[in-house]
Amino acid sequence: MAGPPRPVGHTGRRREGAPMSTPPIADLGPLERAREQRAWFFYDWANSAFATTIAGVLFAPYLITVAERAACGFVSDDDRDCTGSIDLLGLAISPGSLPSYVITFSTILGAVLYPLIGAMADRTARKTDLLAGFAWTGATAAALLFFLTGDSWVFGSVVFIVANLCFGASTVVNDALLNLISEEHERDRVSSVGWAYGYAGGVLLLAVNFGVVTFHDSLGISTEMAVRLSLLSGAVWWAAFTFIPWRGIRHRAPVAVEEVEGGLLARSFGQLWATLQDLRGYPVALTFLLAYLFFNDGIQTVIASAAIFGEKELGFSTSTVLATYLLVQLVAVLGALAFGRVARWYGAKRVILGGIGLWMVLVTLAWFVPEKSLLPFLALGAGIGLVLGGTQALARSYFSLFIPRGKEAEYFSLYHAMDRGTSWLGTLVFGLVHQFTDSYRPAVFALIFLLRRRRPAAPQGRHPARHPGGGQPAARCDLSRDLRTVETFPARVALNRYRRCRVSTVRGDPPAAPTALAPAPAGQGHVRRR
Repeated sequence: MAGPPRPVGHTGRRREGAPMSTPPIADLGPLERAREQRAWFFYDWANSAFATTIAGVLFAPYLITVAERAACGFVSDDDRDCTGSIDLLGLAISPGSLPSYVITFSTILGAVLYPLIGAMADRTARKTDLLAGFAWTGATAAALLFFLTGDSWVFGSVVFIVANLCFGASTVVNDALLNLISEEHERDRVSSVGWAYGYAGGVLLLAVNFGVVTFHDSLGISTEMAVRLSLLSGAVWWAAFTFIPWRGIRHRAPVAVEEVEGGLLARSFGQLWATLQDLRGYPVALTFLLAYLFFNDGIQTVIASAAIFGEKELGFSTSTVLATYLLVQLVAVLGALAFGRVARWYGAKRVILGGIGLWMVLVTLAWFVPEKSLLPFLALGAGIGLVLGGTQALARSYFSLFIPRGKEAEYFSLYHAMDRGTSWLGTLVFGLVHQFTDSYRPAVFALIFLLRRRRPAAPQGRHPARHPGGGQPAARCDLSRDLRTVETFPARVALNRYRRCRVSTVRGDPPAAPTALAPAPAGQGHVRRR
């Protein structure tokens, strides 16, 4: 049977000496990135159990209960207040201030250790192994909180410090992976979806724990046992879901590694020192880090102290605080996604600044929430949830635009070190104000003086035009450079990159995500691979 008609001039035989034609190969990069991004989302889902159920809701009030038992022999209630103190290295510590001081110590220690951890991560191809190692160590320490009973507040403080340090270290590595699994124009979306996954996972486990704590009598257990089981469930959740990113994200060979002699520790210190010296060549990244020194402190302190404020100042039960925290997590899922969408139109910087303004309003309103008044407390929680996820997700993606290729973990370690470097200030202020006023209302309001100092803005006219291949800053926008170095993008994308660079240089904003592609110049298609 006759086959299909041949093209004109086709003889049916390959001419001798002529090169064999190679069928075009589809670019599978976007599909591979999407697969890794889905796996990456699940670490936010995993560690949210520690951030919400343990650190956010249950640990601080439960540690205060244990400390009050050690100081006074009983737990404060409506009939009597514990006015005693516990002794720590010769210092008299109020039980109500103990969680703030524990968090303060762990954050200062983290600010010292995280840059070294970031340097270690950038020197290894097995970043996901490092991520999982920190996560499983932290989850093990968190699981030990199940054995926090009686008046053993020292044991509870120590294991929480270990868990919190490992939580921060794993977050450094996880955030560094953002640059490896996404393109620049995807960062706001990927970061926002990751935060939404985190809040969704947190709200799911918190809902289960809310039922356990609320209906503990029906389950035949005490309130204390219900809290301890909930703490244990957070640790198990964190450890179990870490397997997804550990298995789903491939290893990548390190780049831009400094040639330093010595063992792993010596090489990591050398890598960190070289990065700190090179940081002066990235003025916008340095400016953002200095701004971030005061950016996330108040937010983190509000998160860490919300349960204390609800239980000890407003007089709500643990189950009511859990329900409110559940509401915060639900609204935060929508808030993270909504902030990511708004950032496409107005830019991440403007949306972050708007979110900080809303934080200041909410902190002020917290002063006026009446005691045991549920509706205002719920409204305050909904407002916090709206801005909580969005500001944090966009800050992460905004900073990722300034990071040079191969130094993702080091820069994100500095990012988190700046966070830890002053987040002890918020918890310290909160603890001291409560120590001197014996009230949590002025302690919460004092945080507004930290929030008002935050302005994560790039210097006008000094935003670096990013090198499309590696994130290196350039002194000017250069279309010919973009056309030479872009490997897999169409030429029209390089032209749009040049146009966005010209606009962002004038405005001082990072390049916006491409929304519409300009028509390609005549005769240009995909730029050839080098």
